[in-house]
Amino acid sequence: MSTMIDVEREMDVIRRGAVDLVSEADLRAKLTKARSEGRPLRVKLGLDPTAPDLHLGHTVVLQKLKQFQELGHIAVFLIGDFTGMIGDPTGRIETRPALSKEELLVNAETYKDQVFKILDPEKTEVRFNSEWFEAMNAADMIRLCAQYTMARMMEREDFRNRYQNNLPISIHEFLYPLVQGYDSVALRADVELGGHDQIFNLFVGRDIQKAYGQESQVVVTVPLLEGTDGVNKMSKSYGNYVGIDEPPDVMFGKLMSISDELMLKYYELLSDITIEELRTLKDGIVSGKVHPKKAKEDFAKEIITRFHSKEAAQAAHENFERIHKDKEIPEDIEVVAMKRGDAEKWLPKLLFTIGMVSSTSEGKRMIGQGAVVINGEKVKEEEVSFGSELVIKVGKRKFKKVVLED
Repeated sequence: MSTMIDVEREMDVIRRGAVDLVSEADLRAKLTKARSEGRPLRVKLGLDPTAPDLHLGHTVVLQKLKQFQELGHIAVFLIGDFTGMIGDPTGRIETRPALSKEELLVNAETYKDQVFKILDPEKTEVRFNSEWFEAMNAADMIRLCAQYTMARMMEREDFRNRYQNNLPISIHEFLYPLVQGYDSVALRADVELGGHDQIFNLFVGRDIQKAYGQESQVVVTVPLLEGTDGVNKMSKSYGNYVGIDEPPDVMFGKLMSISDELMLKYYELLSDITIEELRTLKDGIVSGKVHPKKAKEDFAKEIITRFHSKEAAQAAHENFERIHKDKEIPEDIEVVAMKRGDAEKWLPKLLFTIGMVSSTSEGKRMIGQGAVVINGEKVKEEEVSFGSELVIKVGKRKFKKVVLED
């Protein structure tokens, strides 16, 4: 009886924030068998090191892997140094440019540093898929390709769309789902994690394992995290991201700018609080016992503590309070991050770029009327010099914070 209770508790933790769980019956059976045999499950997460830095959107699936790790299972973090040279075609409308082995390895080292701010390095098995693919010969690769049909591959939405729109598909892109699937064979994965957009690749892994005589893995996917704008998925290209290596003050300001509704989703997907604590928090906000601002502050401090330190989180909180109290800035001020070189020193253009005026002419007019205030000081000139942080007010109600990054 106690084993079943423990398994159901694990199922509750694993379901938290998950989009797909295929299948619940298979996972329950694997957990029950693993407990009876006294062995942990092998839970795989593969990431291709195609970029050198991570933001909170990337860490959602790492948080799910951490949950498995805390339940006593083996976290297998696979760095796709081989698959990275192919390039994941997921969501692409054109062939992804290939990266060199050297670029991938540099990025991989950065990934390891960053993921161990979430995972316990002592309980994580780090692998590179070049281990088995570089040892494969041509006959091995042909044997792998023989396990899947072109018809099944064309069920994949992005391949089908590209074909129907006469957009090129390179032959090597068909290999990506197959080699990702073979990773699960090489690692003998019981469970594979991924973003919801990866579900086709993860299902291929189930088929490939079966073809090689293994029990099919359970697939668990997590949602794509909306960025601070609450609309688009978190991405540097949208400017709505929270980078895990950003300065604490920047992280705090960005997290305080999200909506109350989005805050609860961030809690569910990224926080370490328990399921029971999350329910209590939601009930407290609905009943008015918990103020959303306090909940946001606690979340921001938790995230900054994880990626920086407790002291840095407290200092960022105090700095945020001091700025907003002294200058009467709204708590939900939108934060815009810009490279210093991209910021126009001609203020009308900057105001237009960040969406505070409808044109540079309006920007000039507002400056001339004394309606533009930066960091508490009324601006009289169109040419300005920048510090690292600008709290801009236009008129009586428009506020934005611009954070300049070197």
